[in-house]
Amino acid sequence: MSDIVTVQEAVTAFEPWLEPTGAELDAIELEMPVIAAEVALLDAQIMTLDRPVSELDARRIRRARRRVLAARRELANRTADLDTSGVGA
Repeated sequence: MSDIVTVQEAVTAFEPWLEPTGAELDAIELEMPVIAAEVALLDAQIMTLDRPVSELDARRIRRARRRVLAARRELANRTADLDTSGVGA
């Protein structure tokens, strides 16, 4: 009997109501610059795992870190603007 329940859960795991909502997709879209900047930073760090870090690698990592911070700042400012836009309305 437990096998039937397990199979049923696997089959119903992909129901349409489990898809992301429009609001969730909008939130992901809003965070995409941060995600892309973090992926670029991770790529720069991965490139230095199997070799000594050169000056060029160090610059690439510093630039990627600055891009992550800038993207996070922009996201924080945008979400703060969205939060305060309803104030006084």
